[in-house]
This record gives sequence, C-alpha cells and structure tokens, in this order.
Amino acid sequence: MKMIERAGLAALMRIDPERAHGLALQALRMGLAPLAGEVTSSRLQTTVAGLDLPNPVGLAAGFDKNAEALGPLTRAGFGFIEVGAATPRPQGGNPKPRLFRLKDDRAVINRFGFNNDGMEVIARRLGARPKRGVIGLNLGANKDSSDRAEDFARVLSRCGAHLDFATVNVSSPNTEKLRDLQGAAALSALLDGVMEARQWLPKPIPVFLKIAPDLNIDELAEIAEVALASGLSGIIATNTTLSRDGLTSAHKDEKGGLSGAPLFEKSTRVLAQLSKLTEGKIPLIGVGGISNANEAYAKLRAGASAVQLYSALVYGGLSLAAEIARGLDGLLEKDGFSSVAEAVGTDREAWL
Repeated sequence: MKMIERAGLAALMRIDPERAHGLALQALRMGLAPLAGEVTSSRLQTTVAGLDLPNPVGLAAGFDKNAEALGPLTRAGFGFIEVGAATPRPQGGNPKPRLFRLKDDRAVINRFGFNNDGMEVIARRLGARPKRGVIGLNLGANKDSSDRAEDFARVLSRCGAHLDFATVNVSSPNTEKLRDLQGAAALSALLDGVMEARQWLPKPIPVFLKIAPDLNIDELAEIAEVALASGLSGIIATNTTLSRDGLTSAHKDEKGGLSGAPLFEKSTRVLAQLSKLTEGKIPLIGVGGISNANEAYAKLRAGASAVQLYSALVYGGLSLAAEIARGLDGLLEKDGFSSVAEAVGTDREAWL
C-alpha cells in the first residue's frame, strides 16, 4: 500500500499543486487510493465536546472543500474530518496560481480565498454522507457579502442538520478584513448569531472557533473571554500564518497563508497560551505543522484534546493519519497514560 502511495505522490509532485490536489480527490472518489480503515484502541478513543472519536487525529478543513469525498475520507484512519470552508453563495476564489509547495521547508502557501461550490451544493452532498464517521463543516463568508457575520449563521442553518460539528472560520488571511472579526466586539456579535442559528437545528451540534496564530497574548485573552461567554464548544488553534520567518524555498515570498512544518512551534505556543487562559473549561484542537506522532503528542501535552492535519499530507500522503494515530497509541502507552485525556496539558508549561 505504501509503495503505491509513494509512487502516486511522486507523480503528483511533478505537476501544478492545485491540479495535483484535484487529482488526489478524484482518485479518492474513484476508489484508487489505499485506505487504512478505522484506527482505534482503548487509549485512543476519546470524547471532545460530546463527540465520541475513535482517535484524536482529524483532517483539517481545506482538503475537501466541497464535501466530495466524504465516504473515502471516513475510512482513511482519521478520528474525525472537517470539510469546507463553505460560503452562502458559490465563489471562485482568488486568481491562479494560488497554491505553492515549499519543499525545502516542508510547507505550503495558499491564497485560495474561500473558493467553493456554495452551501446549497455542499448541503446536498452532506445530506448523502455516510452514517459512520464524525464530520464537521468549516463555515465561511462570501468576499463581497454586505454582512459577513450573518453569512456564518446562514451556512450553519442550511447545512447544520447534516453535521456533527461546525467551525466558525474568522482566521483565514486570504479574504480581506476577515480577521478583523476576531476582535472582541465583532466576534461576540458574530457568535451570538451563530448560536441563535444553532438553536433551530434538529440537534444542538458543537460549534468551534478557528483562530489565527498571529495573535498576541492580549488578543488571545479577549478571544478566550468571548469564547467562554458565548457558549462555544471549543477553539481550533490555529489557522495559517502570515509570518515568513526562516523560510528558504523559492516560493517563500508568495502572498497567502503559510502552513506546514514552520508553523509547528508558533501554533503550539498559541495553543498552550489558550490552554492556560481557558483553564481547561473548553476543549482545544491543535493544528499546525504536525507531520508525525511525536508532534501530535506534543500538541496534546501542550493542551490540545485532539489534533488536525492537512499540509503534511502533501508530502506524506493520506496514510499519514493512520501512522500518527498508531504512533500516538504507542507514545501514550510508553508514558503510562491510559487515555488521551490523561495526557492533555501535561507539558503545557514548557510552551509558555
């Protein structure tokens, strides 16, 4: 299985990154990609915001923007998957090229700009989702919307009946002024609207907030306060960064959000800071730069109850999810933890 995947990755690396991504999704839909199946154990099974997960390794939003490969992805070894971002109306996103591999840095820069098929099409696909698997949707806003805050509530209202969780994404750097919604007053008003929309769903699903890694401690404290007051179910830390520190690859100066290995330390520090600020009152999901089990374990011990991957799959393939989950199981056993929850936050101070 691994040999087939390596050959496929080598072929995809020779073509344009966005086209390669499309071909990878097509291969998934056609059943051509090897899938690991469910990866779980008594140690890996965990509950986050009421969601029962077979393991704590999730797929981050952006890989399957339009919910086109739900069936295969739920059989790829992930404990949960997040699709989207979805906006009320379809939009094409920013001009191409808008996705760049930084091979020397094991990183990616994207400036997609919430390109997606729109909530109506995505809702229909979610309506035909597999019964098994934990599936969430990243909520976005249209670039030309007159009320971006309302867009998040609209997408949740339309798609929420088919979801296990939803994520409010105000942290993408690729939609102008979107990150302004992370300010306390704007964020509080936005979340009020989203929570109102949630009340009308058939079941009250968890709602997470995805934040940027480029926030200072005062801004993080504001977000923590708003999150706790609003009834949010958790925080995803973090989205991509605008920083370019230490990069060496040819595309290092491209505009957009940077993800992958260079983001690991920065996002983990933000995660640990949030863990301290929220005092364990709401769960955190750690994202940014995870490419192996040791890094996933570090996120857990810094304060995350679960983690998500995306950019590392570009270089390691889809089998990486199962490899990391199995590796986590071994690390938990080695250190005497009987569950994921026991490990959460046990090394937080090292990141502060």
